[in-house]
Amino acid sequence: MSHFPLTLTASRELAPGVHHYSFQRSDGEPMRYLPGQFIQVHFQHEGVLLRRSYSIATVPTQDEAAHADTERLVEIAVSFVPGGAATALFENLQPGEEIQASGPFGRFVLHEADRNQRYLLLATGTGVTPYRSMLPLIAERIAQRGQRFVLLFGARSPAELLYGDEFQAFAEATPGFVFHPCFSRSGRQPPGPDDRRGYVQGMLAELAPDPDGDIAYLCGNPDMVDAGFAALKEAGLPIPHIRREKYVSPPAPRRPPPPTPA
Repeated sequence: MSHFPLTLTASRELAPGVHHYSFQRSDGEPMRYLPGQFIQVHFQHEGVLLRRSYSIATVPTQDEAAHADTERLVEIAVSFVPGGAATALFENLQPGEEIQASGPFGRFVLHEADRNQRYLLLATGTGVTPYRSMLPLIAERIAQRGQRFVLLFGARSPAELLYGDEFQAFAEATPGFVFHPCFSRSGRQPPGPDDRRGYVQGMLAELAPDPDGDIAYLCGNPDMVDAGFAALKEAGLPIPHIRREKYVSPPAPRRPPPPTPA
């Protein structure tokens, strides 16, 4: 783990209230991390030093010609929260400006020792970003180990399906990877063959979780993570084979009280 500066190179809207940010480490050092880990962004807000955690969304490249440029790349997805301290930071951030970060942190990664037959990957909202980072490793696991992957990604509507086109393209190009968008309010018209309606955890029964062959990952809204964990335990998966990461919005910072008049 280390502290380092990040310079914003580009940003774009992913969905209403969600933006994708691309940074470069501006200290010249490589950004070494395991797909699934996260960084913390450090900033001042109203005189209080704050930290916010963001999963690394960067898709590592295998292109050696581009390696020198991409090894310092750090991409994250940020959900805007009205009145949020981090929202104020990112809404006003311009290309060329610098922020401070630390990391990487976390154990929400694919384990080298895993010899399971299938992974069940569940996500809601920006909880899908770790799986974007894992895509090259997923392709490698499929090719070298014959493991299979199913991604269940919950969104209220197609407009909120973050990186949906990328996951769909990866599924079409990668036998052994299935992508199920799960829409809880309004779906696509016409629906795709792998689209589902309802909440992510409600789709688990269709996949018939196998206690002997499956490992599950759950990332995103705490309600989804808790419900998915309960459903997977009920299906018989051992607790070590259910790996979780909850995304919780932090409370507003407490401002120091005003001085007491003498």
